[in-house]
Amino acid sequence: MLSRIPNCCFCTAATAHPWLFVGLGNPGEKFKETRHNVGFQMIDAFAESQELPMNRVHCKALFGEGYVLEAPVLLAKPQTYMNLSGESVGPLAAYYKLPLNRVVVLYDDMDLPCGVLRLQPKGGHFSHNGLKSVIYHFRGNREFARLRIGIGRPPGQMDPKAFLLQRFNATAQGRIDAALPEGVAALKSVLSKGLTETARLFNQQQKYKHIRLQTLPT
Repeated sequence: MLSRIPNCCFCTAATAHPWLFVGLGNPGEKFKETRHNVGFQMIDAFAESQELPMNRVHCKALFGEGYVLEAPVLLAKPQTYMNLSGESVGPLAAYYKLPLNRVVVLYDDMDLPCGVLRLQPKGGHFSHNGLKSVIYHFRGNREFARLRIGIGRPPGQMDPKAFLLQRFNATAQGRIDAALPEGVAALKSVLSKGLTETARLFNQQQKYKHIRLQTLPT
């Protein structure tokens, strides 16, 4: 059962700013486990691995919070539909008075082979409508981190929009299943080592995976 978050929060004490991890996707069974929802899958994997329930509603998002490696963490899955994600993410960051360098947005990326991940400290929207909305509600500020989750390109002349709303085939889902614990480990490393050092080490590892997977069919 879902409940709305109270007006107080665990991070109001004189502690470090919490990290906000946001997975982008579309709500509802219709979109569950589609390519466009791998951001939701990654947040779910992180929450389950750390036993953090996401059973509250806050700023138009399914929401959870807790401590991981002694660091305060906020988890969110906006329920606004992908193209309006910023209507949730912007108010969440404002509510907790977070600097944007404490925000990590997790989203699907067609520019990476399926199952390949990248952690970036900032960047553009790469024509991703969810990211466009987030940047808009951050007043054009792009200084937030992203965990890009590769889903590959649509085959042949397939409409990219139709591709995004399809579920993965067995091969592609296997790659995503393998990538989820890698992403969870990266997010935990961000909490313990910081974003810069984690990105340097993690992206080097993923570079070799990229080379290995980029020519394989899905």
